[in-house]
Amino acid sequence: MQYHSLHSWDVTPEEARELQNRLRSQVVTADRFGTINTVAGVDIGLKRDIARASVVVLSFPELQVIDIEVAECPVRFSYIPGLLSFREIPPLLVAFARLKTEPDLVIVDGQGIAHPRRFGLASHLGLILDKPTIGCAKSRLCGRYEEPEQEQGAYTYLTDKGEVIGAVVRTRTNVRVVYVSIGHRISLDSARTWTLACCRGYRLPETTRYAHNAASGKTPKIRK
Repeated sequence: MQYHSLHSWDVTPEEARELQNRLRSQVVTADRFGTINTVAGVDIGLKRDIARASVVVLSFPELQVIDIEVAECPVRFSYIPGLLSFREIPPLLVAFARLKTEPDLVIVDGQGIAHPRRFGLASHLGLILDKPTIGCAKSRLCGRYEEPEQEQGAYTYLTDKGEVIGAVVRTRTNVRVVYVSIGHRISLDSARTWTLACCRGYRLPETTRYAHNAASGKTPKIRK
């Protein structure tokens, strides 16, 4: 799978923030995609200074694993809140480049525009891949919200400085919420709808669950 090389990864934290501020204007916050037949999840596992990056592609709507790639690469950027993409995207791109099946949609375990500079991991990755991407995070990075109702599918909006930056979604009745935001080439309503469509009785989408297992060394089986 090919992708765009937007910039060097050999940057300082200050340069990384400048890149985020410059690139965020390129994020498309409307639906710009066709039929979705495949969805991918990504995750990173860390062991000392080695990142284990996984990309798992699932068929849709069956949500069966049809392609997996895992890449182990040295970590070259320190952990700094708000700059996670500069730490995680380089090894993820190695895994994406090896895929035999190109995904139509990517769901990221992280933030999209629900980010202080409106350019989190999902937006950064979406711009590089030129793919529709969704941020589906387990925790909030910024913004305020009211707790949604306890029923599956209930949601409220996440806002920051008077701007709607995401949706706080209950993916399963009486479980903790997830924080869904636009990554790239998708609207917030569609991001919420697709996140729920990729859940199968768990808090997290199947894409995230399979990618986490692969990054942890528990590689799921491919359905042929």
